[in-house]
Amino acid sequence: MDHSLKYQVHTFGCKVNTYDAGLIQKNLNSHGFAPMISGDKDTRIHVLNTCAVTAEATKEAVRYIRRLKVKDPFCTVVVTGCAAQVDTGSFSSLPGADLIVANSHKGTLPDLLKKHFRGELTEKVFKSNIFKKEDLEAGGGIEKSHTRTFLKIQDGCNSFCTYCIIPYARGKSRSIPVADLVQRINDLYAEGSREVVLTGVHIGDYEDEVGGKKYVMEDLIETLLAKTKVPRFRLASLEPVEVSERLLDLYQDSRLCPHFHMSIQSANTDVLFHMKRKYTQDDVRKSLHAIDKRVPGSFVGMDVITGFPTETEAQFEDTYQALADLPWTKLHVFPYSERQGTRAAAMTESVYPHVRAERATRLRDLSLQRYTEQAKLQLNSVKRVLVLKNAAKGGQGLSHDYWPVDIAGAEGFLDHWAGQEVDVKITAYDHSNKQHMEGHLIGEVLT
Repeated sequence: MDHSLKYQVHTFGCKVNTYDAGLIQKNLNSHGFAPMISGDKDTRIHVLNTCAVTAEATKEAVRYIRRLKVKDPFCTVVVTGCAAQVDTGSFSSLPGADLIVANSHKGTLPDLLKKHFRGELTEKVFKSNIFKKEDLEAGGGIEKSHTRTFLKIQDGCNSFCTYCIIPYARGKSRSIPVADLVQRINDLYAEGSREVVLTGVHIGDYEDEVGGKKYVMEDLIETLLAKTKVPRFRLASLEPVEVSERLLDLYQDSRLCPHFHMSIQSANTDVLFHMKRKYTQDDVRKSLHAIDKRVPGSFVGMDVITGFPTETEAQFEDTYQALADLPWTKLHVFPYSERQGTRAAAMTESVYPHVRAERATRLRDLSLQRYTEQAKLQLNSVKRVLVLKNAAKGGQGLSHDYWPVDIAGAEGFLDHWAGQEVDVKITAYDHSNKQHMEGHLIGEVLT
C-alpha cells in the first residue's frame, strides 16, 4: 500500500457533517485512496470536515491543523465543509492548510487531491457560489463500524435566521428524491444498519415530486415506513410549527422512535421575532403539549440560545418560566456567539458575555434537574435497547426512546448482540460519572 494515499477524515459539528464524512470516504475509496485503520501511524492525508456554526468552531479547526502539522510536518491537510465555505480566509493564509475545498466543490475532492500530488494545481482554494449548487451528493453516511446511520434527506436552508451562517455555508434548501432514499435505506439495512436517523439542515423543508404529486416530510416518512424494513427511524431537528397532527399520527407506528429534537432557540415571542424564527411562545407550548399528549413518554431534547442581542432580563425570565412549566426531557443550551456575516452580528444591542453565560448556567441547571427527575421515572421499566458496535456516551446501548443504557455484564455478550435489539430492565440511574453530566441508566438484559 502506498502510504502517501492513506487518509483520515476528521469530522466536526453536526449530524449532516457525519453523513458527509461517509460520502467523502466513499469518494476517496473509489479513487484509490485508503482509509486509516485504527492504530495506523502512517496516515499522510488528513481531511478536516469543518463546522462553521460559531466563530469558535472555525478557530478549533485552525488549532487542529497546527497540531497535525507539529506531529507530521509533511502530512497533507485538506480543509472542507462549512468553515471552508464561509471562513475561507482563515485557512487560505494558514501555511498548514494545503488544500481548501469548499462545500461547493466537495464532490471533486479526490480529483483535486490527485492533481495536488501531481503538482498540477496553481491555487489552493476551490470555492464558488454555494447558492448555485443544485446537487446533494447522495449516498454518504455509512460507516461500517456503526449500527446507527445518519441519512441526509435534505441540505441547505431558506430561513436565514439572523444569528445563523449555515445558509451561506450550505446554500438553498434542496431534497433527495423519495425513491433514492427508499433504495438507500434498503441498502443500509442489508449492510447491517438497524437505526436510521433522518437528518438535514432543515428537514421540515423536505419536498419532492412523484408523478405530479408533491411530497412533504410526512409523505416521505410514511413511504419509508411502508417500503423499508429498518426497525428504527428517528428524526433530526424540528421547529414547533412542524409538529403536525399528521406527523404525530405517524408515531403510532412503533418503528418511529418516540424521540423529538426541537429547535426552539427561545420561548419568548419578541426574541423569536428578532431571531427571524417563524413561530411564537404559544406555538412552542402547543407543540410540546401535543407531543406529551399524543406520544407520551417521548424523550424531548431542545436547543436554546441565551443572550441573543435583543434579549432583556425580563425576556429571558419569560423563556425560563415557560420552559419550567412545559414537558420536555433535556435542554442543549448555547450562549449566543457573534458570527460575522449574520444580521445579528450587526445589531446595535448586545448582552454582556458574562450575562449570556449566567443565563446559560441557569437553564443548564434547570435541564439537569428535569433530566434527573425523568431518569428516575425510568427505573424498573423494560426498554427495547439497540446494542451498539461502538459504545455511545454513557452506555453500550441506546433505548428506543433515546436513553443511553449501560448494560450490566455487557463485556460477555457485546460481540454476540451488537447490532441487535434486546429487552433491558432498568435497575439504576448513575450520575456519579462527572464526564457525562447527566448520567445514564443501568440495566440488565432479560433473557
